[in-house]
Amino acid sequence: MMQRVRLAFLNFGYGQLTMGGLAKACDLTARALYYHFKSKEDAFRESIRWNHIGEIQRGWDAGRRKLARGGSAVEVIVAILDARFGETRRDLALSPHASELNFEAFHRCMDIIAQSAVVFQAGLAEVLADLEKRHLIQLRPNQTPADAAQLLADGARGVNQTLPNLPAATLPERYARMCDALLYGITEPAAKASRQAAARGDAPTDRASAESLLTSEKRASADGRR
Repeated sequence: MMQRVRLAFLNFGYGQLTMGGLAKACDLTARALYYHFKSKEDAFRESIRWNHIGEIQRGWDAGRRKLARGGSAVEVIVAILDARFGETRRDLALSPHASELNFEAFHRCMDIIAQSAVVFQAGLAEVLADLEKRHLIQLRPNQTPADAAQLLADGARGVNQTLPNLPAATLPERYARMCDALLYGITEPAAKASRQAAARGDAPTDRASAESLLTSEKRASADGRR
């Protein structure tokens, strides 16, 4: 029944859907529907709660499958995040009421959303601790699994709100880039990069060297015009 409730909101939106319409979508009488939900808002909230519970469980299942197949730490985490966050985004992308439902969810269900976040992030911290025990990742001394779980979950929520909007089908790829960046970094200190470049002999080691190189190039260019 909860899947029918969820689909009814996706198909008709929040404002347009009545309890009578919801009962019809669930193949129930209005009286039977009121036995389960005291109001439309109650039905909406319970559909959000039910969906979060399912998403979180599907996330753990997806992560275990990926790990069993020899997946990397990033692949395991992406499988979890995509089940937890990506499924709903893809469903919303097919609904003409996506913006309205997103607004209503944050307006009416913030307590449910926050509680789901706490539960999910605690579980994700356990996953990260397990990945560390398996030597698939190594957290820095100043980072805990809970810290990393918070960052990854926040990152996934940020990916979901990417602007300009990108196709929901690209979410797994974007989750992967975000996870790779958070776990392994995308930059390094400039001084270190400069030393490495100097060791390779393919770049100046400091600003003075860069200016000297630029001056030499200008001189060579002037000589060529003579």
